[in-house]
Amino acid sequence: MGDVADKIAYFQAITGVEDADLCTEILAAHGWDLELAISVFTSQNDHSAPDNPAFEPPTTSNLTPPVETTGLIAGGNGGASAATGPPGIAWKIITLPFSIISGGLGLISGAVGLGVWAAGGVLSYSMRMIGLNSGRNGESSSALVSVSAATAEAMSFVDDFDRDFGSIRPHFTAEGFMDALQRSRHEFKLLFVYLHSPEHPDTPIFCERTLCNEALVAFINENFVAWGGSIRASEGFKMSNSLKASKFPFCAVVMAATNQRIALLQQVEGPKSPEELLTALQRVLEESAPVLVSARLEAEERRNNIRLREEQDAAYRAALEADQARERQRIEEQERQEREAAEAERKRKEEEEARERAAREAAEREAALAKSREEKLQSLGPEPEKGPDVTQVLVRFPTGERKERRFQCSTTIQSLYDYVDSLGCLEVEKYSLVSNFPRTVYGSEKLSLSLKDTGLHPQASLFVELNS
Repeated sequence: MGDVADKIAYFQAITGVEDADLCTEILAAHGWDLELAISVFTSQNDHSAPDNPAFEPPTTSNLTPPVETTGLIAGGNGGASAATGPPGIAWKIITLPFSIISGGLGLISGAVGLGVWAAGGVLSYSMRMIGLNSGRNGESSSALVSVSAATAEAMSFVDDFDRDFGSIRPHFTAEGFMDALQRSRHEFKLLFVYLHSPEHPDTPIFCERTLCNEALVAFINENFVAWGGSIRASEGFKMSNSLKASKFPFCAVVMAATNQRIALLQQVEGPKSPEELLTALQRVLEESAPVLVSARLEAEERRNNIRLREEQDAAYRAALEADQARERQRIEEQERQEREAAEAERKRKEEEEARERAAREAAEREAALAKSREEKLQSLGPEPEKGPDVTQVLVRFPTGERKERRFQCSTTIQSLYDYVDSLGCLEVEKYSLVSNFPRTVYGSEKLSLSLKDTGLHPQASLFVELNS
């Protein structure tokens, strides 16, 4: 309720006071505190209720939302008095969209367009919201006490009615009027209202013979939500003011209307027979059937739309999650492939470096061997000519190849090894020179001996034996 106009409209809807200037004066007197003004106003009107209101016409419309009337059954003769407009106009009015004033004081403001059945529920919700807020100085708001009292009064009425007239009766809901109106809206039914005047002389007979008639009870319980209240109680008295009840027993059929008002579809005043009341209820139910069916279909369509949206949202979320899962899998697969590619590249580089290193080392070894062979060849000196001090040496290799050279008889066995190494015919470094007949291995212990000392002079035939 952010502005003055909203507060005035809400005060009118709750209290039923239609004079905007009077509402403005009341709100201004309470510092524009909407909750406090409603609480004080309703409390004062509760205390001003007469001891026997059945016989005193009420003078103040002081609680419930204003009532719009349609065709009525009024007075004791059961005659029908026509309304100011055509009988069908009310149905056109109540099917129009209307603005809902939210009841959260200081929390929610503005108007939202909804359907025909939302008016009663929002008003009930608004009253609850007022009751849930704390009053000043930490005390509970009087609106909460009012709502609780309405429920207690309804329960007390049901208990008293059962005690006085038995349990064969309409199923009066044990809750406040606005909650009953909201229940009827949710169940797509009309609200049957009975205002009970305990001191009225016609009340006992009406309750025993009409209201507790089995056929009438079955019809009401099947087609209506029923609410009853004693006019000696607070809410019953206020409802008698709002419905302008002038004669008792009093029954009415109402439903939520536009601008947070209540549409009075039918009222029955004075004693009636079960047949008369049943006929009136059947007629109003027949006339309101298109509206009820339309409201039910609209609600079902809304539920279907909501369910469809929820299913679409669920399908969208599932598809989104599936897309996200596929995207995660794609990213993980891409990262795996990148890791594998990086690992393969690393291995390739390592292998390439290993090959290059092996080739370099092989080349270095080959160069070292070539140098060593060259040095060993140089250390042998020139081959001597034949002579008495010259030894002819024949060397056979494992491949069958033969090499022959002359050496001075004083040349050591090491020089023979150097000669074999300088030829480059062997791929191994470890081998031994061996002679046959007798077999003699010229190993490391004989490297320093001369050819003559080892008996290889004047000529020798040796073969290369590879060491394992």
